[in-house]
Amino acid sequence: MRNLTTHSTGRMVMVTRKSPQEKKILSYTKDRRNDYGENDKSSRKAIRRNKRLPNRADRRHGRQMMATATGAVEAEVSDQAEIKLRSTRSVWDKRGWRKQPDIPLGEIVIRKLERRTAHEIRSANIAGTHPCTH
Repeated sequence: MRNLTTHSTGRMVMVTRKSPQEKKILSYTKDRRNDYGENDKSSRKAIRRNKRLPNRADRRHGRQMMATATGAVEAEVSDQAEIKLRSTRSVWDKRGWRKQPDIPLGEIVIRKLERRTAHEIRSANIAGTHPCTH
């Protein structure tokens, strides 16, 4: 079904209404869920922490390296400290932590259904009955 509606810019726009089935399919493909195995709130906190800790470690490492070159120090010693600081790899490179993208809702639902049927089959085998005769 098509309707004419006014867009926020004042133009007339042709709008196609979606059926509930189309909305459901779009929801399964576009909506995403956290599959990492922890609460979504803790994931938000963990992302900030995992981005913060390597930077903090790099700053601490830099301060420790440059502490050898403070005060009345020869030019060679300060140059060596700077070269050593620049040649060390960042903690970002060493740890290799990256954010994991969330998974589409459709995949989550399929996994849940597969897990549910596998559980029903296992429990039916234990009980000695066929899963379809419940």
